[in-house]
Amino acid sequence: MSTATNGAPAHPKILVVDDEPKLLRAIKSVLAQRDYEFIPAASGEEGIEFAVRYKPDAIILDLTLPGISGLEVCRTIREWSSAPILILSVRDSEADKIAALELGADDYLTKPFSSGELLARLRALLRRAGATPPSAGTAMRAGSLDIDLSARVVLKAGRDVGLTRTEFDILAVLAHNPDRVVTTRALLDEVWGKSGSSGTQALRVHISHLRSKIEDDPSRPRRLVTEPGVGYRLSTADE
Repeated sequence: MSTATNGAPAHPKILVVDDEPKLLRAIKSVLAQRDYEFIPAASGEEGIEFAVRYKPDAIILDLTLPGISGLEVCRTIREWSSAPILILSVRDSEADKIAALELGADDYLTKPFSSGELLARLRALLRRAGATPPSAGTAMRAGSLDIDLSARVVLKAGRDVGLTRTEFDILAVLAHNPDRVVTTRALLDEVWGKSGSSGTQALRVHISHLRSKIEDDPSRPRRLVTEPGVGYRLSTADE
């Protein structure tokens, strides 16, 4: 399969695991807008089988399926595949979202959703999967932000934004997972350690300070985005 210049496949194969025929038809139509190859599966067992057979570039997975649950499908696929998994579900509780993300899902979209949002989330996941992930000695760009993970320097439109140590540590965790939700628990563990005393309120304060330095409009953040009840993501989309 040919690839685009950013390393992502030119015509990505998207496995969609959902038992609602009407929704499958709708998603097929949406994916056709981007020349994505559509692979439908109507059960958890079929989803696992097709993931093995077709090796999709991304997977859209419903949580409520006949037979094997979506969470079990996610767990099984993640044992051998790194393909990004986007969860679709009518279940929007914090517990459901965190459970899916902790089992290896990359993103979570609640039904009903717009076609534009579905495509945007899918493009972000494919872009991230096709790019070389940042490591401790690399730099990355997110819109007008340049983040040097080795030098611990962040520039906004070429100017140093002067982050504190904790603010940088939070941003670094998100930068290692661009366009992917990082749960609040994972951020707390990474920045303060599993035995750290800081809680969600302290994290929210640091996030607020961080936004005041990196966002054009901190009251309407577009770079450091909150996923309500779950965590945060660093968006690399053009502003």
